Amino acid sequence: MQFNAFKMDGLGNDFVIIDQRLQNLNLSKNQIVKICKRNFIGCDQLIFINQSQSSHGSLVFYNSDGSISGACGNGTRCVARFLSAENNQKTISLETSSGILNSNILDNNFVETNIGKATIEWNKIPLSKKVDTKNLGIKIKSKDNSNYIDGIAVNVGNPHVIFFVENIDNFDIQKIGPEIENHELFPEKCNVTFAKVINKNKILVRVWERGAGLTKACGTAACATAFAGFLNGLTSKKTDIQFELGFLSIRIEYDFSIYMSGPVSEIKEIEVII
Repeated sequence: MQFNAFKMDGLGNDFVIIDQRLQNLNLSKNQIVKICKRNFIGCDQLIFINQSQSSHGSLVFYNSDGSISGACGNGTRCVARFLSAENNQKTISLETSSGILNSNILDNNFVETNIGKATIEWNKIPLSKKVDTKNLGIKIKSKDNSNYIDGIAVNVGNPHVIFFVENIDNFDIQKIGPEIENHELFPEKCNVTFAKVINKNKILVRVWERGAGLTKACGTAACATAFAGFLNGLTSKKTDIQFELGFLSIRIEYDFSIYMSGPVSEIKEIEVII
């Protein structure tokens, strides 16, 4: 099978985008996993753009392990930029499993997306039992063998757990990440973020993504972390979330709608032979 696709990224969080509006590729899970592998093309997520009657396109996100992701903030921003370049419109609406998300195309390849409303209701995360979502009571251990009991659960289209710590480097995220992702409390697994509050308007993070592993950036994790920080009085309604290659600016509105703004890459067309 041979077809054209596109490669984009948001702060290193990278995607292979397949436009299904004029074709109908039926890729197996194994083929999706192969495309995502770093020794082939490589990406954190694969995105299908399908036809939509109610928006500019309908999106389906696949993690690099072949599982479906409910939401992908940076991926949505990239596709919005992709479709804007096609139709020269500055406002793009995209249908996702979380509803229709609207994006504004700004200058210098910046895109702002309304990612929707966050929730901390235990059954909407979802969690396997009713617990305090502001402190899940999950025990994690630092590299110096100190125990921490914490964890804030937030859903922004997919489940997240955030640990606010003093020193991110004091935790082995590649070990702890998959343990928490597969914790019995999360029937649909979860994304795991370690966050350090720098000040009321800046948080430093590292993210283990459900189904993708350690990633350079994650849009929904940025939204979930900013929301958790605001909810606990650690940060203001406007917060920059710092990743390895830059930051995403998050704005929380009175109704808990979350807006995410940041850069996306140029669009690169690629040929896939699989």
